[in-house]
Amino acid sequence: MARRAEPPILPDVLQPGLALVFCGTAAGKRSAAERAYYAHPGNLFWRALYEAGLTPRLFAPAEFPLLPQFGIGLTDLAKRHSGNDDELPPGAFDVPALRAKIEQHAPRLLAFTSKNAARAALGRPVDYGLQDERIGDTRVFVLPSPSGQARGHWDLGPWRTLAARFAAERATQLRDQ
Repeated sequence: MARRAEPPILPDVLQPGLALVFCGTAAGKRSAAERAYYAHPGNLFWRALYEAGLTPRLFAPAEFPLLPQFGIGLTDLAKRHSGNDDELPPGAFDVPALRAKIEQHAPRLLAFTSKNAARAALGRPVDYGLQDERIGDTRVFVLPSPSGQARGHWDLGPWRTLAARFAAERATQLRDQ
């Protein structure tokens, strides 16, 4: 009897027509336990979305399924493993699956929520901000990690830059519908 694939720790929040998809490395232990993206209280993700102007209010992690109504989706590189990046087994990041999902759903922007996620997906060192390459027709953006463990590198500035680009993309998208 063939073994069934393990279900993902967190479901993808992907659909056609999104303006922006965030991609992290893997669900942290707290996120896995709560079955909600960026659930650790020390993680700045939800606060950054609000403070940068990407969402109209501060959302709780459990409200992640509401994001598509604002043109935003979520995914991770490691869908079947959780923990800090240094705790993940070799091969946990499924870059081909991420690329396939992004090409299929074709959001206007893909924002990696850490340099580590972007490096793994793009196969090269990265800086914050808009990248030269695309995945399909999707523009790629790299953000400082909102994780509490990366607090020394925290900067809301790139999140605000992304929010301005998102607003322009979303306006174009809504006008074209």
